[in-house]
Amino acid sequence: MDRRQFLGLGGGVATMVVLWQAGVGEAAAAYPFTLGDAEWRKRLSPLAYQVLRKRSTEYPFTSPLNKEHRPGIFACAGCGQRLFSSKTKFDSGTGWPSFWAPLPRAVGTSRDFELGYPRTEVHCARCGGHLGHVFDDGPQPTGKRYCMNGVALVFVAG
Repeated sequence: MDRRQFLGLGGGVATMVVLWQAGVGEAAAAYPFTLGDAEWRKRLSPLAYQVLRKRSTEYPFTSPLNKEHRPGIFACAGCGQRLFSSKTKFDSGTGWPSFWAPLPRAVGTSRDFELGYPRTEVHCARCGGHLGHVFDDGPQPTGKRYCMNGVALVFVAG
C-alpha cells in the first residue's frame, strides 16, 4: 500500500466514524405521543423537562423512587406509558432507580456520545422522552441495568 492509498483509507475510516457517531442512516423517530415545546414545559416540572426533553440527568440519590419497593408499575412522567414492572427493580447502588428489563415494547434505545464514548440511551417508545441509559452489568436473568432518572418516571401502585 502506497502513501496515497494509506491516506485515502484513513480519511475514509475517519468519515465513517463521524457519520456513525452522528447517526447518519438512522430514520428520525416519529412517536405516537407528541407535544410542542411550550406544552411540554407546561406539563412537566423544570427538572423533568430538562431530563425528558433535553436529555439531562438528575443528581444521584435524589429520587424518592430509589426507595419505592411496593408492587406496581413505573410509567413515563411525560406521557404515562407503562415502562417497568416493580418485579424487575433492583438496588444497583448507583443512586438511580434501576431495572433488569423493561415491559415489552415500552422503550427504545439509541447511541449516545455525550461523554465522549458510546453508551446506549433509553427513551420512552411513546413520546421519545429521555429516561436514562442501559448497561451490561445488571443481574440475571438479563444481565442488563436500566439506570433510569427517577424524575422521568411516575410510580403507580398496584
